[in-house]
Amino acid sequence: MEGRANVEQQGLELPDELSTRRLVRRALWVVLLLVVIGLVAALAPGLGQVRDLLANADPAWLLVAVVLEALSGVSYVVMFRPVFCPGMSWRTSWEIGWSELAVGSLVPASGAGGLALGAWILTQGGMPADKVARRSVAFFLIKSSVNFVAVAVIGTVMALGITGPHKSLLLTALPAALSVVTIAAVLLLPRIGRGPDAAEGDGRVERAVVAVRHAVVDGAGEAVRIIRSGNALVLAGAFGYWAFDNAVLWATFHAFDTTVPLTVILMGYLIGQLGGLLPIPGGIGGIDGGLIGTLVVYGAPAAATAAAVLAYRVILFWLPLIVGGVAFAALRKGLNHPDRPDLCRPVQPGIPTVSLPPRNA
Repeated sequence: MEGRANVEQQGLELPDELSTRRLVRRALWVVLLLVVIGLVAALAPGLGQVRDLLANADPAWLLVAVVLEALSGVSYVVMFRPVFCPGMSWRTSWEIGWSELAVGSLVPASGAGGLALGAWILTQGGMPADKVARRSVAFFLIKSSVNFVAVAVIGTVMALGITGPHKSLLLTALPAALSVVTIAAVLLLPRIGRGPDAAEGDGRVERAVVAVRHAVVDGAGEAVRIIRSGNALVLAGAFGYWAFDNAVLWATFHAFDTTVPLTVILMGYLIGQLGGLLPIPGGIGGIDGGLIGTLVVYGAPAAATAAAVLAYRVILFWLPLIVGGVAFAALRKGLNHPDRPDLCRPVQPGIPTVSLPPRNA
């Protein structure tokens, strides 16, 4: 393909917002913020119990947390390949997927920054831009939907008293209802319609608005069709990415000899993760504050929660950054070699694919 040939001839030059220099700068800011948070935990008065917990953390449980986060990343890769290109080699899927996770650990917006990197790479490799945009939206929605479905189910059973701990309807029924409304809104997006295409005389802003609307509406419909296809890799990857990441937080609590009901962790996870939407490098402070505040409101002990969330965030930052950095270095090197044109090969016999129903189905 022409785009792939350009990559091979000119080298892989990232767009400005995803340039190596900017990403390194973001990484340095996140490291600085982590150091500041660590100094506050180590020196600030009133945090003696947190310091004692951090000093006596169980390394075995922390190792379990690292393994669980690695499994979450592997699940991301498992989901990535069938959604974007079933004919892609697992090697390239691994490298793009982990590269996205690395960028996602630096750029806020709940992982959308990482998807932007993958979208750019796939476009440069020759995949049509509209397909990349549509599948990127679908991937994001499927990945996020597991969390909302979980909160809808768990919040409902907690509100009905089927499982504990027993909390007010404000902490159980309300999050469940909001999750159902969010899911319904996504399902209704395709009914809005794509709207008219951009006119010939439209400016850059107007064309961008039209393109975003098309991508979101088409991507929502694509997400529904992919889920309806029942592809095992997509479903397992989406569930695994969510479940293993939640399990990391569960393991870090155990590292500080604290047991928190799994329902509390699952409920606090979604609400706390909303802090990642704040424009803060790496989401540091936003996600941490959201998770700590939410988990404490649900009854988790404050000191143990602060220690567990800090350990969780350190793992969540460093593991994708290290593994993803190595993966991206290999990806850049490999894409500049003509003997590895495997960004998106034609589907090979025996490779599972996402077979979608017709769009008007």
